[in-house]
Amino acid sequence: MRRIGILTGGGDAPGLNAVIRAAVKTAYNEYRCEVVGIEDGYDGLIADGRARVLAQADIRGILPRGGTILGTANRGNPFARKVIKDGQEVVEDVSHLVGEGFERLGLDGLIVIGGDGTLRIAHELFTRFKLPIVGVPKTIDNDLGGTDVTFGFDTALHIATEAFDRLHTTAESHHRVMVLELMGRDAGFIPLHAGVAGGADVILIPEMPFDIEVMCKAIKQRAAFGSKFSLVAVSEGARAKGGEQVFSRPGDAVYVPRLGGIGYKVGAMIEKCTSIETRVTVLGHLQRGGGPSPFDRWLGTRFGAGAVHLAASGGWGRMVGLRGQRIEDVAIADAIAVPKRVDPNGEPVRTAKGLGISFG
Repeated sequence: MRRIGILTGGGDAPGLNAVIRAAVKTAYNEYRCEVVGIEDGYDGLIADGRARVLAQADIRGILPRGGTILGTANRGNPFARKVIKDGQEVVEDVSHLVGEGFERLGLDGLIVIGGDGTLRIAHELFTRFKLPIVGVPKTIDNDLGGTDVTFGFDTALHIATEAFDRLHTTAESHHRVMVLELMGRDAGFIPLHAGVAGGADVILIPEMPFDIEVMCKAIKQRAAFGSKFSLVAVSEGARAKGGEQVFSRPGDAVYVPRLGGIGYKVGAMIEKCTSIETRVTVLGHLQRGGGPSPFDRWLGTRFGAGAVHLAASGGWGRMVGLRGQRIEDVAIADAIAVPKRVDPNGEPVRTAKGLGISFG
């Protein structure tokens, strides 16, 4: 193994630069192997001139930095790419160009850092074109199988918890209900963990459709017992029983629908049902921006080094992951087969309910 590529795809997450840094250092120090940084996800393999050898100087000082020095293409799917033909926008499969880029750069292997979508593309490239690929799991949502936790989640959790701490004081001062809409797509890990850590009174997650009457009853009971304020954690993917998720943008042949807006809907429901003044905060991309937490730096570093070792051993089509205290590997196909979700009957939810937290 003399030259290996590395790319970052999908939404950014704190800790991406830690993975890149560790991969470059490990490849050079242990294998005397060059690492080629590919810009803007799979797009960098398709377009010429979008890759460069990463020297030690390129990774100096990036450990505490958020984002990714390589850039990322959130919707860069080579199997479904929007192009203009004869003045019309059409969707084409240009995946064969990825293999051509792979050959053009003279790569012996490729490290793909990404979430569910990016790793599904990696698996398809591996199975269809036999490209030597290893995966690194990345998502603030913590919804990937094959690993106990993904880097980026801990940082997002810290930001969300701090938001609850700040909302708590103003909610108490003004006797209001404060609704905080959080990311996570179809997984409720961020609202659940941050809600418990931040003292939320109601937590609404996708895995447990809520009843507005049950939620409002819990808020009214708090008021009756002297607690004239409440904190509500709402996952962007939450929905009422018998209702649908709320989207801020519809999807199409390339783009998935964008979740968003459920927080304002829940806030309006609460104010109408309880007559308590309700305010809504959408934390949005603040959860995924900024420098990574120490844990995410530590985990990203271990993943980066582990990915290089996996590539050196020929573990193509596999992904590194954290199992207990060990970095192990699993087939990418197995990691993406069943998305990880909050167990409505699991110990974390039971713990929250035991604290008096309502799930609607």
